[in-house]
Amino acid sequence: MITSLHPALLLILGSLLIPFLNKTLRSIYVIALPLFSLANLMSIPLGTSWTYTFLDFSLLILQLDKLSFIFALVFHIATIIGMIYMLSFNDKSEYVAAFFYAGAAIGAVLSGDLFSFLIFWEALTIGAFILILARKTISSQKAAFRYALFHVIGGLFLLAGIVLHVSETGSLVFSPMTLSNLSSMLIFIGFGVNCAWPLLHTWLIDSYSEASIAGTVFLSVFTTKTAVYALARGFAGTEELIWIGAIMAVFTVFYAFIENDMRRLLSYAIINQVGFMVVGIGVGTELALNATVMHAFNDIIFKSLLFMSVGAVLYRTGTSKLSELGALYKSMPLTAVFCLIGTLYSAPFFSGFVSKSMIQSAVIKEHYTIVWFILLFAAATLFQAGLKIPFFAFFSKQKQDSQKSTKIKEAPLNMLVAMSIAAALTIGIGIYPSLIFGLLPYEATYNAYTLDHIISQLQVLSFATLSFIVLLKLKVLSKLSGITLDVDVLYRKLFSSLYCLFDKTLNAANKHCDQIFRQGLTSHLSTFSKNAPGYLSIVAVKPLRPFSNSKKDDCAKTLFNRLSTSTLPIGSSAIVTLV
Repeated sequence: MITSLHPALLLILGSLLIPFLNKTLRSIYVIALPLFSLANLMSIPLGTSWTYTFLDFSLLILQLDKLSFIFALVFHIATIIGMIYMLSFNDKSEYVAAFFYAGAAIGAVLSGDLFSFLIFWEALTIGAFILILARKTISSQKAAFRYALFHVIGGLFLLAGIVLHVSETGSLVFSPMTLSNLSSMLIFIGFGVNCAWPLLHTWLIDSYSEASIAGTVFLSVFTTKTAVYALARGFAGTEELIWIGAIMAVFTVFYAFIENDMRRLLSYAIINQVGFMVVGIGVGTELALNATVMHAFNDIIFKSLLFMSVGAVLYRTGTSKLSELGALYKSMPLTAVFCLIGTLYSAPFFSGFVSKSMIQSAVIKEHYTIVWFILLFAAATLFQAGLKIPFFAFFSKQKQDSQKSTKIKEAPLNMLVAMSIAAALTIGIGIYPSLIFGLLPYEATYNAYTLDHIISQLQVLSFATLSFIVLLKLKVLSKLSGITLDVDVLYRKLFSSLYCLFDKTLNAANKHCDQIFRQGLTSHLSTFSKNAPGYLSIVAVKPLRPFSNSKKDDCAKTLFNRLSTSTLPIGSSAIVTLV
């Protein structure tokens, strides 16, 4: 039954008009379309619509509850902000890909059955693939294909799990699962690939840093947060997620600390924040799930702000490497302010402070003391690593030649508008968290602004800042300008070695067999078939030579000569060749 327009299809199908619009109409349309879709979303009542029957299964293409609504809401907000930011670029295919990508994410979180979810889940890969290619460099092409490879493999795990799940339960409904059988384990792994779990995370670092400037802003929003939604929907309370999330939160901070490229640093920060969310899903209480959903909402906004500020620097300077930047506050003061707001996301009166405090409170309330310490350490260390971006890019000593630095301008107006919206939301939600509390899936009250929360968080941030200053004085951070090697170097070298091994062995054997059978044997058979009568006469006549007199021998020679120079019909030669 269809009772309303589907927000995902509005964005996906509506994007098909973009190539036919001129620049002015396109600028208006790409803002109006997600605004109209958002208004449409707000008008949809909670419940199920867009239901169909397919092969005796019910497809629930639009199922709206409080969990799916808040994700669809923030995805729309991020799309509007991203489109305003993208107005500086003229690649029409990038606009279409961004809408397709956003629509696929919204369609996934609104799907009430696993089949519809799978369709939109795979569509995410297509949209992201095009956004990575949009940068039009050799490195972005390679990163796009590696991204596709990871997500096709993850999609196959998910597909296999869904097929087994349907055969076991007879239902396609996307409902809570437990890791009690093979089907749920395969679905679990499929979600984990998009969630960038440890050892499966390198696609994120590899691709987000190579995508187009605006494309990276969209990439930071949808893929991992759709996976967070899927885990919250299907595997809330799964204890394994607590430890997976803790590892995600802690190991990435070391990479972020030594990273020189700002977009790669922020990509590690994404995995760190998703780790906090995965821990909350694993704890599975109402407070933990509310905290997870709120942190996902907040992270989408403040991480978009950081990627937009870094993208503005890349747009104006042509580089995102900290070792090549410095003193940009002089030429890009507003961008510097927005970058600082995004960096301070976890400070009191900023949005991340509230949701992170909720997650840590939910963890300690369930007596996961070790995990609480891990999250505390990860939060402090990531804040310390994050300080590198505003300091080295905007406030450190000038590292560019003076002639080039005088030509650097502030970010374009549309980029500043997009960043100001994200900054206002980051601060507004931090000051008035009740704006989000009413949208959360469960009725749970929480007060982050208690004296102990504020003091403890200020202590953590102060210690991180102090250690950052000490490392600067020791000139440790100034030396970190090399290339970071992640765990993908292990399996890249492994698969490269396997390829070389198979190339030297199997291809050599194939070449040898080709020479013997295709070239050698076929050539001999072809030669034999041309003179088959003569060769057969030799076999027939030669044994009789010792018993023949001279005249008969002369006759035999004459017969042999005639036979050897004659030919058989072409069909007979073909039969001999075949044999």
